[in-house]
This record gives sequence, structure tokens and C-alpha cells, in this order.
Amino acid sequence: MPSKLVIQEHPSPNFGERRDGARPDLLVIHYTAMATAEAALERLCSSEHEVSAHYLICEQGQVFRLVDEEMRAWHAGVGQWGDVTDVNSRSVGIELANPGTTPFAAAQMAALEALLADILARHAIPPERVIGHSDMAPERKIDPGPRFDWKRLALQGLSVFPKEMEGIEPDEVRFVQDLQAFGYPETPLEALLPAFRSRFRPRHHGPLDGLDMTLARDLATRFPIDHGKLTA
Repeated sequence: MPSKLVIQEHPSPNFGERRDGARPDLLVIHYTAMATAEAALERLCSSEHEVSAHYLICEQGQVFRLVDEEMRAWHAGVGQWGDVTDVNSRSVGIELANPGTTPFAAAQMAALEALLADILARHAIPPERVIGHSDMAPERKIDPGPRFDWKRLALQGLSVFPKEMEGIEPDEVRFVQDLQAFGYPETPLEALLPAFRSRFRPRHHGPLDGLDMTLARDLATRFPIDHGKLTA
């Protein structure tokens, strides 16, 4: 991890006030799905496209601040995490320059780790509230995708990763309930399972199985979105 985080200012016009006095208590990671970082930077700073993020991290580890964290960037769109439906007002958004088909560069990941550590500390955001775009919008988004190394972040306390537990028989209703207890929105299994696996069992396919169940149960048990409402 870099010893010092260097951030370049590159303001985007695409932002507004956080609504109802909201403060950031979520962090959403994206990939740009564009060919180059330069193209992504241009789009995120174009008033014509009405999209932005607080930060963009290039493959070489350059970090651009596009929107001040005090403001509401336009990165999340329609989606939900727990009871948060206006994710833009409650989150910091980080875009990673990546087309979605290649590994994330070492320098880029190191810069992300430094930035995450800084943001989480300043806003007192717990690691379980660092999520992907596909977590909050599993029916329409797939980023940051199966190539993103969530376990690496979890090992540094910058996100979370589930532990395997004793085998549980596949149960679609129970699986959905457990993931909702962790924070995922109410979503049909055909969209929820791929989103979950993209993050926690990358490149695994097939019907719901016992390992999916144990991982979802661990997330619901250790990181419930509402500590007063654990699933039975």
C-alpha cells in the first residue's frame, strides 16, 4: 500500500446536495466499463452524460477526485442496501478504470486500498458497508465483477468475506432471507445468486448449493444490516 495517498483534483459538474442532511455511511465500488481511463474521466466530467463518482482510480494508481465527499455524486442509480434507497446520498462512489474483462492492476489496487483506509477512518464506515455496484443493484449491474479481489480487501479490514460453516441444505427462501439480512435488496434468485457469487464465489456456476447457503448464513450472522432482526 502506498505510504502517502496522492489525489489529483479534476472537478466534475455532475453532483448535488446530499438529501435530508445525509452523511456517507456506505462505499460503493464500480468499474468504468470503458476502454481507457481518459475516456472514463471525460464521461464522468461531462454535463451531457449526468454521471459522476467521487473518485476515479486509473490502472497506474493515479487517483482523481471528481466530486467532494460532502456532495452527492451520481454513481449508484436505482438500487438499495438494507433500508437505504437513496444510495447516492448515503455513499462515497469509487470508479476503477477497467473495461470489465481484465484483471485489476496492482498499482490500482494499492491506490484503492490506501483510499479506502482513509475514507473508512474519516467517516467511521464499517468494512461490511463497502459494497459493489452489483450488490445494491443485482438486477441491472455486474460491476466490479468476478475479477475484483474482495478477499484481498477483507484481509486488510477494508471489506468483509464470509467463512465456510457446517453444511446447510439448499433452501431458496432461506438463502434470500440471509442475504437480505446482510443488506442485499429484495431480488429474484435468478439475479441475486449470480451477484452474490460474482463477489464471494467468482466463476462458480450451477444451481444453489450448500456452500452458497453456508456463506450467506455467515454473512447474515456476523454482519446483519439490522442487528435487532436476525433471521431465524
